[in-house]
Amino acid sequence: MNASSHIIEVNQADFHTEVLLHSSQRPVVVDFWAEWCAPCKVIGPILEKLAHEEGGAFRLAKLDVDANPGLAEQFGVRGIPAIKAFRNGQVVAEFSGVRPEAEIRQFLKALQPPLGDMATGKADALLAEEAWEAAEDLYRQALDDNPDHPAALLGLARSLLAQGLAAAALPILREFPVSKLYATAEQLIPLAETMAAANDSPPDEAEELDALAANAMRLAGRGQLLAAMDGLLDVLRENKQHAAGRTRQVFLGCLAVLGDENPNTRAYRADLAALLF
Repeated sequence: MNASSHIIEVNQADFHTEVLLHSSQRPVVVDFWAEWCAPCKVIGPILEKLAHEEGGAFRLAKLDVDANPGLAEQFGVRGIPAIKAFRNGQVVAEFSGVRPEAEIRQFLKALQPPLGDMATGKADALLAEEAWEAAEDLYRQALDDNPDHPAALLGLARSLLAQGLAAAALPILREFPVSKLYATAEQLIPLAETMAAANDSPPDEAEELDALAANAMRLAGRGQLLAAMDGLLDVLRENKQHAAGRTRQVFLGCLAVLGDENPNTRAYRADLAALLF
């Protein structure tokens, strides 16, 4: 199987996060299969091909039933291949056995959300790959169709912050519509405000940690987000409550910019937890 941000292997440990939770962002199609299953080797490549073609409109999750019998039983898998589509944590469509490619295309087409949601889903996949500018373009396309689309607004703000464009992101975050994403938008505001206020050079009398934090924000303002996070961690290792807790809030904002799909997020979250606790 070719590696891709929208084709993954899942198991009992990460099914809740990678399938159920992720399906609130875009459809997740789970391929219940096994190595010994000949029909699985027919339908699997078709699903992978279509997942690549769609470019992130849906996520394909491959689940080995032999290695994860509990999940197979939980979702009523009696024979394989079994294909189940999830949206918002629920199975919304399914079929079993081998089907012609044209029929599978129709199955996937029926899962597609409105155009704005489709563009947002593809943009989310680009964010996970740190393709910030390409993601920004897709979020703007989604907002052309629906200017108040919360997921597209949040994604646009994240893509702008990742590029160091805090001044453009701030109005979006400060006027964010009431929605389930409102709390995440609020979490980004300390980062956006601090990045926007960062000076080219700290005052001569600045304390060492203040100078380190200011330098981190200058790096963020140049689009070097991971380097900025490394700098912020250095500050927090010396003073967990630096700037009355503001530095920790800024770091959490950086994590929110990366998002849970970014492979760097888990490591940085673990680093933060290790020094705080």
